[in-house]
Amino acid sequence: MRATLAAVGLALAGRAGARIARVLRVSVSRSTVLRLVDALPEPAVPAPRVVGVDEYATRKGRHYGTVLVDIETRRPVDLLPDREASSLAAWLAERPGIEVFCRDRAPFFAEGASAGAPQAVQVADRRHLWHKLSEAAERTVAQHRRCLRALVPATPEPEPEPAPKEEPSGSPWPTGHRCRPHQVPAHRRSLIPGGRTQPAFGPAAARHGRHTVKRFADAAKPEDLFTGQWQNRTSVLDDYKPYLDDRWNEGFTNAWTLREEIVPLGYKGSYQRVRAYLYKKRTSPRPVTARPPSPRTVSGWILRRPETLTEPEQLQLKTVRAQCPELDALTRHVRSFAVMLTDHQGERLPDWLHAVRQDDLPSLRTLAAGIDRDLDAVTAGLTLSWSSGAVEGHVNRIKMLKRQMFGPADFQLLRKRVLLA
Repeated sequence: MRATLAAVGLALAGRAGARIARVLRVSVSRSTVLRLVDALPEPAVPAPRVVGVDEYATRKGRHYGTVLVDIETRRPVDLLPDREASSLAAWLAERPGIEVFCRDRAPFFAEGASAGAPQAVQVADRRHLWHKLSEAAERTVAQHRRCLRALVPATPEPEPEPAPKEEPSGSPWPTGHRCRPHQVPAHRRSLIPGGRTQPAFGPAAARHGRHTVKRFADAAKPEDLFTGQWQNRTSVLDDYKPYLDDRWNEGFTNAWTLREEIVPLGYKGSYQRVRAYLYKKRTSPRPVTARPPSPRTVSGWILRRPETLTEPEQLQLKTVRAQCPELDALTRHVRSFAVMLTDHQGERLPDWLHAVRQDDLPSLRTLAAGIDRDLDAVTAGLTLSWSSGAVEGHVNRIKMLKRQMFGPADFQLLRKRVLLA
């Protein structure tokens, strides 16, 4: 019975384990279940030869621990209560038989492995390398999204609508103004006899106001009545509207971001003025036209195997590569890296890094600089068959176990459940 309850506690922890025990007609409290789990002896784990390491969150963003897995048996070896390089180095120093150390490119794992197991070969995980390359590729495509317009068929320019007959061409009055001088009623103009002086306006001034009647009397043509605040008024945003129009056409529509971009160019106006200008563009009716594919879609074409692309996708990618030399270079670098990764050709990595530095691809250059700082581990990851993929599965399992134990759970209970289950 003790062994059964301990197995239930390992699988379900305290409260859930006590509920299942009652279903089995065993009356036991959650504290008893946890005590039975805590009394279990430490597992006898042989000294591993190939170890994988990764972090897990006990409180995401604040506190992390370290899980170590035997890559050959795919079983967890130990849990550490933190992710400090000193703790990892001390654990590795007690096990001198470790030959291969699989990790991601976190600096604290690299420092701990170098200090605690200098004899081990450090292997950078291939999945993390491909993930970083995918992010760099998507950023590069986003920086050249203007080239994606080549995939949109050209549409004929819509013919301008003829102006209404009652609207004279060249009128300075804004379209939305509620009072247009050329639409002044004829009876109001007839109240102003030619040659009359202001006191002679008489009934007209009484009904319409002296200043209003004088304005109509002094105007030779309807446009002369325009004295509103919109005529020929300049704005501090006028010099930057072409830049805003270009960025809007490129797909950048965030008013705050665009305002931050024009401030270094000399703009000293307010954010509200930029927002009002973009609001007009956002709410104005636009013709329904085909939109180019998103940067994520195009980067997906670049990252996938060429034989898995459909014929339309291959044609569109070919068009983009012919239109943009940078995206053509990006495609060549990504596919070359994919061949290195899948065929374990790590010896080609220095040539790949040199080729990346020759092209104007800032995101890939940043990735290459990070690989240079960890070149030996990345080369081993692209050459050897070892990886830390098994560790990722145990990290997901730790997340599930942790969520079962919200409340009085501690590190020792989590460690027992991970190692003994």
